[in-house]
Amino acid sequence: MDHMASIPDDFQDLFEKETFAHVATLLPDGAPHVTPVWIDYDADTDRLLVNTERDRRKEKNARNDARVAVSMTDPDNPYRMLSVTGTVDEVTTENAREHIDELSQRYTGNDEYQSPIQSERVIISIEPERVSHFEG
Repeated sequence: MDHMASIPDDFQDLFEKETFAHVATLLPDGAPHVTPVWIDYDADTDRLLVNTERDRRKEKNARNDARVAVSMTDPDNPYRMLSVTGTVDEVTTENAREHIDELSQRYTGNDEYQSPIQSERVIISIEPERVSHFEG
């Protein structure tokens, strides 16, 4: 069975430029927590990828409650947006260091991620369940 990417083809360019996303996770008491992040998308596996550090608030939240939401606007047109509600299906250190360097190239032009890493990098993998988009 062919798996269709849930991010429309004509919105996948958002993951090729300096698009900031806001990721909402849930605190232990159920309150929402939202934070801006660099964002990536693996069309082959249909997963949104957020690279963060182990034990950051959003990473703890994602491990505690897998429900998340992500919204982003096109840096070239703030009225063009993509919103995803989904479930975290993995938090992994695998390739996370290489991945943050790739994101650093896209977002900052630096070949390597410049900030000191306190603990370890992890990739939060999000399976999209509901996707909405708007082109204003």
